[in-house]
Amino acid sequence: MLYSSIVFLPLIGAILTGLFGKTIGARKSELITSILVAISALLSWYVLLNVGWVDGKNDQVIVILKWLSSGALDLSWSIRVDTLTAVMLVVVNTVSAIVHFYSIGYMQDDPSRQRFFSYLSLFTFAMLMLVTSNNFLQLFFGWEGVGLASYLLIGFWHHKESANNAAIKAFIVNRVGDFGFALGIFCIFYFFGSLDFNTVFSNASDLADKKINIFGYSIGAISFICFLLFIGAMGKSAQFLLHTWLPDAMEGPTPVSALIHAATMVTAGVFLVARCSPLYELAPSVMSFIVFIGATTAIFAASVALVQNDIKKVIAYSTCSQLGYMFVALGVGAYQVGIFHLFTHAFFKALLFLGAGSVIHAMSNEQDMRYMGGLRKFIPKTYILMLVGTLALTGFGVPGLFGMAGFYSKDAIVEAAYVSSLGIGSYAFTMLLVAALMTSFYSWRLIFMTFHGTPRASKEVMSHLHESPNIMLIPLIILVIGSIFSGYAFYDSFIYAGFKEFWASSIFILKDNYILKELHDVSYLIKWSPTIMMIIGVTFAYYLYIRNPHIPQKIAKDQEVLYSFLLNKWYFDEIYNYIFVRPAVLVGKIFWKRGDENIINRFGPDGISKQVVKITKKIVQLQSGLIYHYAFSMIIGLTFIVTFYIIVGRGS
Repeated sequence: MLYSSIVFLPLIGAILTGLFGKTIGARKSELITSILVAISALLSWYVLLNVGWVDGKNDQVIVILKWLSSGALDLSWSIRVDTLTAVMLVVVNTVSAIVHFYSIGYMQDDPSRQRFFSYLSLFTFAMLMLVTSNNFLQLFFGWEGVGLASYLLIGFWHHKESANNAAIKAFIVNRVGDFGFALGIFCIFYFFGSLDFNTVFSNASDLADKKINIFGYSIGAISFICFLLFIGAMGKSAQFLLHTWLPDAMEGPTPVSALIHAATMVTAGVFLVARCSPLYELAPSVMSFIVFIGATTAIFAASVALVQNDIKKVIAYSTCSQLGYMFVALGVGAYQVGIFHLFTHAFFKALLFLGAGSVIHAMSNEQDMRYMGGLRKFIPKTYILMLVGTLALTGFGVPGLFGMAGFYSKDAIVEAAYVSSLGIGSYAFTMLLVAALMTSFYSWRLIFMTFHGTPRASKEVMSHLHESPNIMLIPLIILVIGSIFSGYAFYDSFIYAGFKEFWASSIFILKDNYILKELHDVSYLIKWSPTIMMIIGVTFAYYLYIRNPHIPQKIAKDQEVLYSFLLNKWYFDEIYNYIFVRPAVLVGKIFWKRGDENIINRFGPDGISKQVVKITKKIVQLQSGLIYHYAFSMIIGLTFIVTFYIIVGRGS
């Protein structure tokens, strides 16, 4: 009953407000959904405490109902309870509850609040189904449910064409990844005869040496499965090449951005790889590929964030970059470190997004940082909140003493990349260090451009400038606590002394995987390297945007090619438009104009029906209503009949 309540309370809220929202009213809809998700969040913390430390009850399976039975496929709708599930329940429900309460203030003037809160709760339920699944088909159900909910929320303001386009883009790009994921599930059933996690994971070693032929190449069966599953993870978690939907998702309301980027959709890919650790441990080549994609994503997204002017897009690319860090950790075999960063990242990234929402709310929906400046005097509470989030993101701290949340989890990933035995480890270590410098720079650039200097907003905007209401600020205190203390409080349990007992069998590593031990033994220079990068980044940002605010424009003008390259996001949208979109539109026009209209409509059913109508109109014209016309027609007809019989009679 406990676990069912955690999962289904958000669904109940979504159904009540979705079907009866107009009847019960906007205020009650907000309260019902928010309270139900908050209860689910509190229960999730209780479960984590019990599973992780008190009882240590891992690998429980609570069957809800019999779902599907067809031949060898026999699946139940069930809830898998282990430490990995418990951690994800805390992340999803805690951030979702905060976003729900925050949205009461942020969306107070929106006429469709009932629909918005229904979508939020539906989004939460879909993610909960994903993280509690005990088989790949149930996981895929939650996977697609998250995609549907994100489409609805990104395009929530459907009267805006840009919002509709962004929602469609997110949906289509994710379908590319989901196609690979679906193929991976098909292969799993083909090789294992089951989609149940326990069955698949326990028999994975039996297929370690099995090869399959793909286009003339011999590939390991496990490696092929893992590669296909990771394609799905690339789409959901916006990794390099399948990342293009992420910045456009900012078209949705800011609370949606916080929920997507901190706790739900983008973390699904990280969870998938961690859940399938028994498979990935047997596929070292795929692990190297994951490290390469993760490290490339980290540096790519960080470089683009350097020059973005939309406050939400800066934070969005930051999310993309941090997800790259998580995948590097997964790829080098430090799954626990990747989930640890997912856990801490949820707090400070939600804090940054909701803090940005508070800025946008104060600035009458202005999102361009070039029209901000000097806001710390007018919205000091929001300034402090954003400052805490920035310190956590950039990894502020002193090795051996104390640091913010990101200091513990992000630095551990850098150390894991350094000690990795994979050949790609050196590339990852270098890219992550450079990305750490960039992260510090663009994060403090955001703070300096938004809150420091002289105000650049119009007089009208400045006249309406105001601090956000308490209903928006109070929930963020929880995120502040998490951003400061979550790294310090959970470090030992997640990735240090007690990680084996804490994670138990929820994450599998091979006996020769010592990376969690080795990363703690690196030299002080390696431990200090991310901190040094952080200091360099904030120093450059201070020099350019506080001491010499005229220099950035000069650099942009002098380095126009590089600036345009970064501002246009490495031109991926333009490249994809040229390679995929334009040919697809051209083919569509050919089939539409020449195929559909000129052939099918002309000679097919439409053409035949038009000819029938044309002929009948001519026949109708013969019915004039005059008797002598009918008599003449009868005489003509009689003449034809007589002539026919005469000719036939002569012939016989």
